[in-house]
Amino acid sequence: MKLLLLAILGGAIGTGLRYLTNVACATWLGAGFPWATFIVNVLGSFLMGAVVASIAPHFGGSPAVRTFLATGILGGFTTFSAFSLDAVELFERQRFTEFAFYVAGSVLLSMIALLVGVGSVRLTIR
Repeated sequence: MKLLLLAILGGAIGTGLRYLTNVACATWLGAGFPWATFIVNVLGSFLMGAVVASIAPHFGGSPAVRTFLATGILGGFTTFSAFSLDAVELFERQRFTEFAFYVAGSVLLSMIALLVGVGSVRLTIR
């Protein structure tokens, strides 16, 4: 029950952060391209790498910390299902160049960001 409550609390925080990212991106970058989803997927992957890499050495692999940060906050913040929807919408609107950039860029940059997140934490804890 404790882990569920931590996931719910973290999810509420992550969802709030996601909403604020949507508002900021719509204001600053416009609504023509799904920038908010693109940004949260890349940033969320970096943060996930950093969080996962830091839990074991700093928190003894605590399920509570992992649940709150990774499942809760980052689970509420990142939106792979929204990514899929945005990609399909770009494809259906026959915006094939943007579709290809969005899908390839999101996947590749998110993987690279996760590796950089893990590496940056591992470098700082040595």
